Amino acid sequence: MAYMIRQSRRAPAVTAPIDPDPSLPKVCIIGAGSSGIAAAKTLYTSGIPFDCFEKGSEIGGNWLFDNPNGTSACYETLQINTSCPRMAFSDYPMPEDYPPYASHEQVFAYFRDYVEHFGFAHTITFDTEVTDVRRNSRGGWEVDITARAGAETRHYDAVMVANGHHWDAKWPDPEYPGRFDGEQIHAHDYRSGDQLVGRDVVVVGAGNSAMDIAVEGSHRARSVNLSIRRGQWVMKKTVFGRAADQVVLPGWAPWWMTSARLRLGAMLSGGLRKYGLPKPPHKPGQSHPVQSDAIRERLKANAIIVRPGIERLESDRIVFTDGAVAPADLIVWATGYKVSFPFLSSEVVDVENNDLPLWKRMVHPDRPGLFFIGLLQPVGAVMPLSEMQAKLVAKILLGDCELPTRQDMFKQMAKDDRRNKKQFYDSPRHTMEVDFDHYLWEMQREMDRGAVGE
Repeated sequence: MAYMIRQSRRAPAVTAPIDPDPSLPKVCIIGAGSSGIAAAKTLYTSGIPFDCFEKGSEIGGNWLFDNPNGTSACYETLQINTSCPRMAFSDYPMPEDYPPYASHEQVFAYFRDYVEHFGFAHTITFDTEVTDVRRNSRGGWEVDITARAGAETRHYDAVMVANGHHWDAKWPDPEYPGRFDGEQIHAHDYRSGDQLVGRDVVVVGAGNSAMDIAVEGSHRARSVNLSIRRGQWVMKKTVFGRAADQVVLPGWAPWWMTSARLRLGAMLSGGLRKYGLPKPPHKPGQSHPVQSDAIRERLKANAIIVRPGIERLESDRIVFTDGAVAPADLIVWATGYKVSFPFLSSEVVDVENNDLPLWKRMVHPDRPGLFFIGLLQPVGAVMPLSEMQAKLVAKILLGDCELPTRQDMFKQMAKDDRRNKKQFYDSPRHTMEVDFDHYLWEMQREMDRGAVGE
């Protein structure tokens, strides 16, 4: 049975410092973006000792415009693609006066208030970069950090990796033939429509960033061509005046029900073939959702011209696979990101083609004490999932929960992999895909299953 999302109540503010229990394992948290602060808050309120290191001078990660850490892909018109109630942490709803889909400024303000409300700002060490994490032969992890005061090595019982996966730009490989004399940027380097003013722009890609940049360019650039090799279902963010993701299914529901809901959303949104977008070779729900309320209007106005893939580059123009030619002095490659961890050697984890097999997208069975937080791509928002992952880690460190055996973890990983390959088409984009509601349900079941002393 479908139901409407209801706002949770805010937990009471933490008004007095919480002293960590020195008898508990000590943890290193890498990053203070949305996943890092979820981890820090959970450990802090659980009395677990930890250090949280942030490369930049502020929290917020990808949601802070021009983040000093240099890794944010945030641009001026960025909004969330999941509605506020669905994105919020479980015990700290977003303000009631926020619009259905908050801007990046509002999301950052929400994160800042979250940290202040629970009183753990002092636990985050800024302007400090983690440069290497390696296993200690006697157990635990050695962590090298570099700060203004110099470099040092610290020992931790566990490490929570929360450095995000939308920062290491993926460029076309191999490069297209020919020579291009104009400017080329990745969507990660796009900040505002000012970069598009008076330009002949070609945007390459069919994801959310590609749609947003093309729409902005349709108002600012001289011309905009949107190059799409594979068609995607582009959902409207609002349907019948409401946020489209407000009607959800219970977590125990089988995937076919979620897929049916997404197919209904695609039907209500209307197709884009009449505007020149290629018909998707997959069904709605078999790929990560793409959402845009404005793309249809701009396509209808011929302010954006849809093209197929690129055949070759020719100085000041692009030749597409159908023989069409478009002038260009700026290419924006909205071609996604690579999953990478500059502080983890291949001996610790080996990521190939964005694929890092993990139990429940967070634990490597052969790397005890190493936890990945937020390393997933949900049909929904990351923040509540990161929070749930952090809760499981806290229970493990407190001795209240046990992970499955190594053998059982590998069995579950294989089962989840088979399921995902049936649900989503084969692509590096879907190596981390999960169903938001089902994942939360599964994680709660794991915490109940592994509960100690019950």
